[in-house]
Amino acid sequence: MNTDILKLQPQVLWENFHQLTQIPRPSHHEEKVQEFVFNFGRNLSLETLKDEAGNIVIRKPATPGMENRKGIIIQAHLDMVPQKNSDKIHDFKIDPIDTYVDGEWLTANETTLGADNGIGAAAALGILASTDIEHGPIECLFTATEETGMTGAEGLKTSFLQGDIMLNTDSMVEGQLYVSCAGGEDANFTFQYSDNPLPANAVAYQLNISGLKGGHSGLDIIRQRGNANIVFFRLLNEAYQTCNAQLASTDGGSLRNAIPREAFGKIVIKKEQVDKFKKAIEEEFIIIKRELSATEPDMIFQIKETELPESVIDNLTQEKLTQSIISCPNGVIRMSDVMPGVVETSTNLAIIKMDAATKTIYAVSMMRSSSDVSRAELGKRMKALFSLAGAKVKFSGAYPGWEPNMDSPILKVMLKTHKDLYTKTPEIKGIHVGLECGTMGAIFPHWDMISFGPTIQFPHSPDERVHIESVQKFWNFMLATLKNAPER
Repeated sequence: MNTDILKLQPQVLWENFHQLTQIPRPSHHEEKVQEFVFNFGRNLSLETLKDEAGNIVIRKPATPGMENRKGIIIQAHLDMVPQKNSDKIHDFKIDPIDTYVDGEWLTANETTLGADNGIGAAAALGILASTDIEHGPIECLFTATEETGMTGAEGLKTSFLQGDIMLNTDSMVEGQLYVSCAGGEDANFTFQYSDNPLPANAVAYQLNISGLKGGHSGLDIIRQRGNANIVFFRLLNEAYQTCNAQLASTDGGSLRNAIPREAFGKIVIKKEQVDKFKKAIEEEFIIIKRELSATEPDMIFQIKETELPESVIDNLTQEKLTQSIISCPNGVIRMSDVMPGVVETSTNLAIIKMDAATKTIYAVSMMRSSSDVSRAELGKRMKALFSLAGAKVKFSGAYPGWEPNMDSPILKVMLKTHKDLYTKTPEIKGIHVGLECGTMGAIFPHWDMISFGPTIQFPHSPDERVHIESVQKFWNFMLATLKNAPER
């Protein structure tokens, strides 16, 4: 185990983050980290509560002379995205995260780091444990299962929290203050297929797409990265049109909020079509590689002969599935008219899976928009396309966005505080992700909210890393904000 992390400053924050990396905490497997945080508060003799949704709040009284300040809620989610390279042996349910310092950055060994949102949680724990900082009444809120639907935030009750100001720590560029976020919704498509027998004189090939960058489907969607699912089905479509290649299995992507980095499938053709099949695949991949040359220089594909399956899916379903996938809206749909450079609406074809037992193929596309109207219209387009292809369409997991309040008292405090600290006024931004601010703001409409954090790159991928110096700046900024909190 590399312990370089324990040499970093501020020590209290990094020690807490190291503790979090040693506790498995993928979404829906958060019992151990919740126990750790709950005991952390109790061991400090602070009021510590846990609700039915798995959220934990720890209350710390104001320091002497600060009792007249508005109550501040410091909020972070405890779960992390479990992503690893395909050849990395790692079980996120039991294995700790192996971190190491890489120049100016802290990263992990071929897995997600969990800086999203572990750094924010570690900062909150550090503030609870510190005895030498000035602050008004504080509540540290640790929410459950943010990454797969914000179920912790959705389950909050108004009686659980007392503060007036909420500081969300889940943003990822130091020196930026976020005042709005996108809402989101999942579009789920289900195809039923029947088995067809193998053609005479058949041979099977495994087709693998890998090496794409992936990333967060909100933060990284503007980067125009490739989508492994769409690449796979473009290749399949070319093989089908050229030599009647038949699909036996498909598996692409694993998380609804991550751009798919890999896609796999088994394809059956007649032996006499092998050369034609390989030529068609290779030529189409050259075209796709050229299209994505700037964003996906490391994308690769592999085709290798493999054992024959028992059957293939029927031709009609394969054709409808393929045509709908390659026609599916994906990526940036519209940029914001209000905030230049910010994506308003996007969608990411995140997952395609096949269940042989139920003869089902299902796909999930996550839609995001700061405009509920635009998101609804995108959903209608998706439904029209996949309904025409014979799929069942269902929408789920909708959550609201967060509207900006440019007259926010805490925004004014933080703008001035950051400039006093670093001689630089922070940027005011909107973000194309579903921060818990949107969900919690619907429950606590009186809250004054800001989201901020250190610089984290490539979240939701094994390349995730956090800039070490920015963590120190984030910590100092947090402490100065608490000191300068508005009066009641």
